[in-house]
Amino acid sequence: MSGFDLEEYLRSEQTEVEAALGRAAAEFDEVLPSNQAAAGRHGVVSGGKRLRPILCATAFRACGGSAPSALLYDFAASIELIHAYSLIHDDLPSMDDAELRRGEPTTHRVHGVEAATLAGVALIPLATRRVLVAGDALGLDAETRSECGRLLSEAAGAAGMVGGQGLDLLGEGRELASEQLTELHRHKTGALLTAALEIGAVAARAEPHVRSALRGYGAHAGLAFQIADDVLDATATAEQLGKRPSDADLDKSTYVALHGLDGARALARAEAEAAVAALDRAGVDAPALVALADFIVTRRS
Repeated sequence: MSGFDLEEYLRSEQTEVEAALGRAAAEFDEVLPSNQAAAGRHGVVSGGKRLRPILCATAFRACGGSAPSALLYDFAASIELIHAYSLIHDDLPSMDDAELRRGEPTTHRVHGVEAATLAGVALIPLATRRVLVAGDALGLDAETRSECGRLLSEAAGAAGMVGGQGLDLLGEGRELASEQLTELHRHKTGALLTAALEIGAVAARAEPHVRSALRGYGAHAGLAFQIADDVLDATATAEQLGKRPSDADLDKSTYVALHGLDGARALARAEAEAAVAALDRAGVDAPALVALADFIVTRRS
């Protein structure tokens, strides 16, 4: 990690992501009613860390892949469409009933519950379509595109994010054991983050042991991300985080409630170190991924 300028790397990569998401959102009017297209654009282009597509592109390059940035990020942006869906639905009155996301009114507050709900649902097949179409432009063969689509769909569905959202709802008002909380977040947070890395590896035609290492990195980094989120939720203000309400306000179990602040911080750091160790064991030389693992547990928002 020494000498790696993560701040500049993230700035450059986020610029590429935003451009790719703008291209994706411009197509919504072709396939969605105008109110749903507007809600979808609101959820997709309203900012964020853009960590998942950055991880996908970083994994692609770490595995020896080479492609023009615009083509690569049109492909990686498919993963951010799934993430945007999850945030739109997390914020709905039937889930967290959130007022703010990234410091701005949430999608359903601006465009209404019905349009936000339907736009969120539509983002899942739109993301799958994008990974296939953009994968073709990237030069991936049919088998590779199909495998990337499968990974994305599994991460989005009942075995991944949708299943995690269901577990999240069932967990409200209950005190979950550590194992139950980890299972919830392996689905809700970890599945898509892991898929981002593995899709990048598949697109670069990585060897099986490298693909496995990136899955391991993703699983540990996903948990580190969620634990760090719980720490921030407990220590930062709504203005600093740009979102409201907190998980504590919603009577949800958190790693801080289970382990205390110091314990949660130590657990997040251990997961980040385990993510890097997964790369080391496979001989994957990826300074950006090492730096990103550290960023996940030291970020301020």
